[in-house]
Amino acid sequence: MSRLLDEINKYQEAFKEKVPQDIQQVMLDATENLKKLSLSKNALKVTDKAIDFELPNAVNKPVSLKEALENNEFVVINFYRGIWCPYCNLELQALQSINSELEKLNAKLIAISPQTPDSSLTTKEKNELEFEVLSDKDNKVAKEYGLVFSLAEELRPIYKSFGIDIEAANEENSFELPMPATYIVNKNQEIIYSFIDEDYTKRSEPQTILDIIQKNS
Repeated sequence: MSRLLDEINKYQEAFKEKVPQDIQQVMLDATENLKKLSLSKNALKVTDKAIDFELPNAVNKPVSLKEALENNEFVVINFYRGIWCPYCNLELQALQSINSELEKLNAKLIAISPQTPDSSLTTKEKNELEFEVLSDKDNKVAKEYGLVFSLAEELRPIYKSFGIDIEAANEENSFELPMPATYIVNKNQEIIYSFIDEDYTKRSEPQTILDIIQKNS
């Protein structure tokens, strides 16, 4: 199984070759500024109780954390930015690669983004995902988990130049997004693992998720 970190590094090398240095610098500076805010320190963490939610999946069927925990020993919750984010797509594909192993461990995988159910369906089909992809309109749940920030003004025209239309994907114009985050929640709704990072290029390694669940099974 290829490590997610390796896939991210490969993508970054290609990105550096094709994107002008000045644009890369603006993007790096925006990430550094976000890191300085230390938003992740206020997010839910290990030993916190996971907040229940009910959100529509890619075909508009409601899915709740409570019901997922009634039918599984663990739930893995992955907050991602959207289909337009290449790092998110790499992460979702990596999570798909362990989905069958998670199911054997009686763990349900749920991914959440602020994009519409239509965009979630596109994400699911594009990445051939067999797990739930939920639509968190206006980042309501992500805000409860303490993950939301507003995309820096200077990044918005850059993203547009890349063909990224966040307003269309989310059907709103706040430019609010969740920080990448992964949680493992046990039967008692306790968070036993959390990964949150202001740097959107950093993601939890799928093998770590499997290791934590096996350790707690």
